[in-house]
Amino acid sequence: MKNLGTLNKYFIRYKWYLILGLVFVTVSSISAAYPAKVMQQTIDKVLQIIHPYQQANKSIVPQDIRSGIFNLVVLNGLILLGLAILKGFFMFLMRQTIIVMSRHIEYDQKNEIYKHYQELDTQFFKTHFTGDLMNRVSEDVSRVRMYTGPSIMYFSSMAVLTITCVYYMLRVNALLTLAVALPLPLLAGSIYYVNKIIFLKSGKIQSQLSDLTTTAQESYSGIRVIKSFVQENNMLRFFQSNSELYRKSAINLSLTEAIYFPAINLFIGLSMLSTVLIGGYFAIHGKISIGNIAEFVMYVNLLMFPISSLGMVASMTQRAGASQKRIDEFLSTSPTIVSVPDAKSLTLQGKVEFDHVSFVYPHTGIKAIQDFSLLVRPGQKIAIIGKTGSGKSTIAHLLLRMYDAGQGSVLLDDMPINKLNLQDLRRQIAYAPQDAYLFSDTVYNNIKFGRDDVTEADVKEAARMADLDKDISTLAKGYETMIGERGVMLSGGQKQRMILARAILKNSKILILDDCLSAVDTQTERTILGNLQSYLQGKTTFVITHRIFTSWTFDQIIILDNGRIAEHGTHEELMERNGRYAKQYRHQTQITTYS
Repeated sequence: MKNLGTLNKYFIRYKWYLILGLVFVTVSSISAAYPAKVMQQTIDKVLQIIHPYQQANKSIVPQDIRSGIFNLVVLNGLILLGLAILKGFFMFLMRQTIIVMSRHIEYDQKNEIYKHYQELDTQFFKTHFTGDLMNRVSEDVSRVRMYTGPSIMYFSSMAVLTITCVYYMLRVNALLTLAVALPLPLLAGSIYYVNKIIFLKSGKIQSQLSDLTTTAQESYSGIRVIKSFVQENNMLRFFQSNSELYRKSAINLSLTEAIYFPAINLFIGLSMLSTVLIGGYFAIHGKISIGNIAEFVMYVNLLMFPISSLGMVASMTQRAGASQKRIDEFLSTSPTIVSVPDAKSLTLQGKVEFDHVSFVYPHTGIKAIQDFSLLVRPGQKIAIIGKTGSGKSTIAHLLLRMYDAGQGSVLLDDMPINKLNLQDLRRQIAYAPQDAYLFSDTVYNNIKFGRDDVTEADVKEAARMADLDKDISTLAKGYETMIGERGVMLSGGQKQRMILARAILKNSKILILDDCLSAVDTQTERTILGNLQSYLQGKTTFVITHRIFTSWTFDQIIILDNGRIAEHGTHEELMERNGRYAKQYRHQTQITTYS
């Protein structure tokens, strides 16, 4: 329950919805309770009128007396109708305030969670599953909404109606009220016990639902791999296994919740029996009227819904508490990569320096970079070559400040990178990663992603430089073609070239090409590299690759091996040393010539 205290800021934000809603709940509940008093007065008045005739053993009541009784019944009937209309009207207003408030809170909470996800760093997303993230922003928020809306509405209605009914009952007869209310503490005790069980089981179920969502999401994303390896049945069995665990837990929770309703019916039945027996005894001895018995019966009937909803409200509240706890776990996670309070906004010129940088990935313990030093002048082209796992991509991540160096420092234009404004830094660096991620949108929007200030001509020029324009011309709707989730409609080479076009369009002083041409053929690669020659003039360019670009002249070439610089120099210098670079160059050019 303490986790629900996080929601107080929303209640304060929408306090007028809540206050007016509680006012409408109060009026509606009083309107629901007062008819019992009208009914009691009507019955007692009618019995009072006909009592003399009963005493005189007269079976026929005079016409004028019958007309008076009829008028009394009609008048009180109209009063009851008016109270019913009043109750219905304020119930409508109650839902238009409290339920609307819960929708506003749901909207704000989803936006807050999504915004927080955007602020978290790369490390967080490498250690958490996408399905779990999605489940917390959808399923968990929906369960919290059931607390901020229906739960509060039902509980407040229950509280006001119970207080009103008990007040009227005490005015009639305190002893009879005590007898009627005697089973309620037993009901409260059973609900408290069951609630503790529900809270624990709700948390477990939400966790299992996250696992189930993750399994489904991964299956949908990797459907081509699943089909190519003929693993449909195995994946189905795996999903069914997780689904079976969720089903058993959900059924177990439903069985626990089912305790509420038999218990409620039992205690309500005992209260009704007490009303009839004890009330009848008091009526015989003249302590209460027959109308009071009818009034008490109506009060007990009125209390049936609040008491029965108590179990539902308690269940919703406990589930919301478990869900809010899961939400708070993520909201309390702070990003480790943030702008310092006095961060500088600097227009980068392109000077980059790595000063004895070492870095270990915190989630795996792998030492990716060891004592790496490099000075790059503005406008230079740098090739970083190495086999898989040598630390090439880590250089790009450190330069984009996706991670902070464990030892040493990274400087841009002689300014430590962690002293620069984070968004301003990334805005001035163009990055074409090796994992070509595209959005389920048009070709045009994917290329111009992140740039709202470009023209159609700029987009087409970027596509031409990436040698993508001829491919786009073959698509059904050209640049307006929808490419599907993750660009499923495109080939691997087309995806990479679209990512390259996106980076070209950014037109930044620093450009990082992280193995972004690995899926294109040799001729297309030559065309792209030729197109980029003039574009790269004056831009500091990092080409991260596992093979050598023979058609480009680099100012510096770095050979990485297990995070360390194995060789460093120009093409001519490295060829003279006749080391790894020279061996790879001769091997690659011989293969190219042979091909």
